[in-house]
Amino acid sequence: MIKTSLPEVKLIKTRRYADDRGFFAEIYSHRVYAALGISDIFVQDNHSVSEQTGTLRGLHFQVPPHAQGKLVRCGRGSIFDVAVDIRRGSPTYGSWVGYELTAENGHQLYIPSGFAHGFQTLKPDSEIVYKCTQYYASEAEGAVRWDDPDIKINWPLNDISVLSEKDMAAPFLAALDSPFAWDGV
Repeated sequence: MIKTSLPEVKLIKTRRYADDRGFFAEIYSHRVYAALGISDIFVQDNHSVSEQTGTLRGLHFQVPPHAQGKLVRCGRGSIFDVAVDIRRGSPTYGSWVGYELTAENGHQLYIPSGFAHGFQTLKPDSEIVYKCTQYYASEAEGAVRWDDPDIKINWPLNDISVLSEKDMAAPFLAALDSPFAWDGV
């Protein structure tokens, strides 16, 4: 595990065991992740494919009581995965971290609830697979603008080829009445 500048967000380097057939990797074990400080119970797995390089999805979250923590990995291709702290009162409020997750490196990013999540595809036909701590609830959807000037995410590709209308219309952080509060820990 690699510590990030947002202490609650964790980058996990998965061990791979390779031979002439390919590789084997254990991508999740509750016991192992609990020892790393991730004791969440995951209840839903999602699989997303983005066909075009430069596709951007996010920055998304779900509000309580449906708030989701996520464990994200890239099954094929390459993505730049981002977490943004949206917890009121947090010393890192509005700060972000981003990491390249690829099929080759096998890294995973753990993003707890209270953080907005988004990614940009760096290769065509990129697959994103992620575990969630709560079930999807459309009425609980929330978002923050991907290009918010207060957050200043340094997306690797300037050409955003695909972006949903919903993401284009997301509010800026300054207009967000965040449902999340930092617990002081």
